[in-house]
Amino acid sequence: MFATAQYDSGDWDSAPLVPANLIDTIARYTSIDVAPSGVIVPLASPSLFRYPLIYLTGHLPVRFGEAERANLAKYAARGGLLLVDDHNHDIDGVFHKTANEELSRVYGPIRPIPNTHPLYTTFFVFEDGPPTTTHELNGWGDNLVHKTLSGVERDGRLALLYSSKDYSSEWNYHPENKRFQSVDNTRFAVNIVVYALTR
Repeated sequence: MFATAQYDSGDWDSAPLVPANLIDTIARYTSIDVAPSGVIVPLASPSLFRYPLIYLTGHLPVRFGEAERANLAKYAARGGLLLVDDHNHDIDGVFHKTANEELSRVYGPIRPIPNTHPLYTTFFVFEDGPPTTTHELNGWGDNLVHKTLSGVERDGRLALLYSSKDYSSEWNYHPENKRFQSVDNTRFAVNIVVYALTR
């Protein structure tokens, strides 16, 4: 089941079509059993531990409460993977700055992930690392094409995966619209899900 993080600050629900789209993607390409709809999970809730992967995004400043921080720390220690995507893809933006501050308090220093990381070959092969989004190429946001993702590893596995590439805008469309694309731009999500389930 695809789980979206709900946090007390900011606009956690800024990409409402992403869950349905990625659920469709997992069903198309894999034999993984997936529920037909996603769930919303408050970061401070004990239900967080039911899900090996949690997706978090937004545009606005992020400030976690003490209960959210404590729960995230336990989630990381128990092997959960938090996927955070900056919906602005702007390294000078308020989401990026505040989310990195909050995440560093929980996870420690966030560092670039090499493009040779197993994440890029767990299902589909992405030889150049994380796929570029159309929003980067169009110059919206910080006008940079981010060559790597960032994260934190615990015991040889990713506990935090942080993206400044704005996959949230890239994937925020109805699944039926995939038929108009020559290459499905959600395929990288399969790698993330498979990595979270198998590491």
